[in-house]
Order: sequence, then structure tokens, then C-alpha cells
Amino acid sequence: MKNKLNIGVLKETKTPPDHRVCITPEQATEIVQKFPHMTIYIQSSPIRCYADDEYRRAGIKVTDELSNCDILLGIKEVHIPTLIPDKAYLFFAHVGKKQPYNRKLLQEIIRLKIKLIDYEYLTDKNKNRIAAFGKWAGIVGAYNGLIGFGKRFGLYELKRAKDCFDFKEMLKQVDNVKLPPVKILVTGKGRVGNGAMETLARLKLKQVSPDNFLAKSYKEPVICQIDADVYTRHKNGIAFDFQHFFKNPHLYEGLFKPFTKVTDLYIACHYWDPKSPVFMTSDDYREKDFRIKVIADISCDIKMPIPSTLRPSTIIDPFYGYDPQTGMESDPWNDKNITVMAIDNLPGELPRDASEEFGRNLIDKVYPSLFVNDTEGIIERATIVQDGMLTGRFSYLQDYVKGK
Repeated sequence: MKNKLNIGVLKETKTPPDHRVCITPEQATEIVQKFPHMTIYIQSSPIRCYADDEYRRAGIKVTDELSNCDILLGIKEVHIPTLIPDKAYLFFAHVGKKQPYNRKLLQEIIRLKIKLIDYEYLTDKNKNRIAAFGKWAGIVGAYNGLIGFGKRFGLYELKRAKDCFDFKEMLKQVDNVKLPPVKILVTGKGRVGNGAMETLARLKLKQVSPDNFLAKSYKEPVICQIDADVYTRHKNGIAFDFQHFFKNPHLYEGLFKPFTKVTDLYIACHYWDPKSPVFMTSDDYREKDFRIKVIADISCDIKMPIPSTLRPSTIIDPFYGYDPQTGMESDPWNDKNITVMAIDNLPGELPRDASEEFGRNLIDKVYPSLFVNDTEGIIERATIVQDGMLTGRFSYLQDYVKGK
């Protein structure tokens, strides 16, 4: 890197708008103290969760123009007409899985000889992701599940997370939840699932084992958190091994169906591979003893493995209904339908908290490699494009770039 670096923080331009940021005002001050060879410029934004004046008060320069910057940092995909040639960009590009809607973006990045570093592929030496918002997706998604359940049955009303100032205010809202003796199921024990459990912990519910969840009745609301070792098994009866499952999901079969008979509120936080067994089929929903009434699908894989996830919902309009008889979208509050929440940008509902934690991880684990010396290969592993070409790690995207 150059002896003097100008860092630009981009305003978010994607629709629907995203209010998050990768560097908070307090963190900007910390960064320039930690890396004195750097100057940070904040691109003015009317929608960012931290106002321009908060950066100005922290002594950080706010501007509309970032062409003098060497590295440009954002959150979501950058609007193509705003791309600046020969710069380094760091954001969630959503191209690594050959997403059709972002092909043009990747083509332009290559044409403009931009260095593209993607947050999604920032990993440590043990291949663990460094920068992610998954925990906050779980926190907000579980809260929205509670909102949907309360509204569905007329039990209580909660303020939306997006209308709360921060996580603390949202958690206080959870104190208004009054549940009958229902069963809540969470799938997944990673960042997302544990984020969901962080919200649900406020309810102080009895947590029960999968066997007891399936077999026993309770006079109080209970919760159960399961992972792939419970809802799948090897087709040949071999003992479950997570690493083997992740590498060979096609060799496993699903065991989820019994949970559809006893669960009232289902919060889906799992990672799913298209080669993995599905959780439910559309026929399962039509069985008379299918019990699930509200599904908060934080994983948000469309139609599979959860057929009622017909589309992503939005922060503005978080719920839709699934009619089990027709398989079509319908009224979310009709007794015959399943109430579905499937927002795909959930951390955007608590942008200040999500931004602060995300920025903290970048300062501690990424910026030394990005701004000084990439001795551990953190930046190298996450670089998709450099010098107008796909890097070796991402050469599999060549056909995608060519439109094939």
C-alpha cells in the first residue's frame, strides 16, 4: 500500500435503501489514530444511520466527491454508474454464487480495472468468516417472528425493530410478549441461530431437548434449538459428522417432518445447500396435523427447503401469507394460511448496532491487513478481481462474466 492512504466511505445506493455503514463516527476517529498515514472521507448521505454531522463532530471530513480516495468501502452493491476506475472497493458484491442480477456489475468492475474485495470471503487462517451481519439477522428475525405470532393470534403488539433507536430499546419491547403454552423451534446453531436465541432469551422460556420437544406436552411456552445432526441423517446410517455433511449433503436425508406436527412458531436460521434434503414439502403443509402457524425464515432460501418462502419480504412490508391448499401467496392473517416473514436484509432494522459490531470486527481483524500488510492472506483470499482479471480463486466465474 501507499505511504499515504485516502479512504472513502460510500453512501449506500441500493433500493430498498440500506442505512448501515462500515465505519461509525467513533470508529473513524479510532482508525485515523491507529493508522496515522490515513485520511478518511465520508460521502454525504441523507439515509445513513449516523448523520453527516455526527462525523463532522468527530473531526471526520464529509464530502460528495471521493475520486481522491484509494480504497472505497461500502456495505451493499455499488451503483454501476458511480464506479471509479482503478480504485480498490470493499463491499458485499453478491457475485460469488453467479447471481444473475449482478453479472453486469462484475463485468464493469473488470472493465474498469477495479480491485474488488468482498466481505463475504474475508476469512482467518482457519477459514472462519471475519466480517458478517448474521448475528443481527438472527436477533431481528426472531423478534419479527414474535411480532407475527402476536399479531396472528391477537396476543400483544410490539414496536417494530426499525422504529426502535437501538437493540436495547428493542429488547425492552420483548418484555411485552405474553405467550400461551406454545412450542418455538429454531433451526441452526451458527451466528444467525445464536442471534435469534439472544432475542428469545429475554423471554426466559424453558429450553427443552429435541426428544422432549417432540414427545411431551407442556403447560408453559418452551423453545428448542436444533442443528443438522437432528434434522438430517446419513442415508446409510453412518454416525453424523458435520464436516462430512457440509461436503456431502446429497448423502443425507431429512428428519424434520415430525417437528411440523408439534411446532407453533418456527424460526429458520440454518445454512442450507441445494444438495441437502428439504425441510418440508408442499404436501406436508396440507396434512391435517401440520401445526406450524408462523414461520420466520431468516435463511430466506426461496421455495426450498421451506416451500412457503415464496419470495423475500421487505422491512416495509415484512409479512405475507402462504395458502397450503393452493401453494400461492395470500392473506397473512387468515386462519387457514401460514404467516411468513422472510426479510432478506434484517440487520438493516437495527443499523446502528449492526454497524458498530461490523465495524469493530473490521478494525480488529481486517484493517491491519488492508491498510498495512496482508501477511496472513486475508485480503488476498477475498479479492475477486485485480488488474482487470478474475483472481485464481474466483476463476470459476469466467463463464458467468461472459454471460454463459
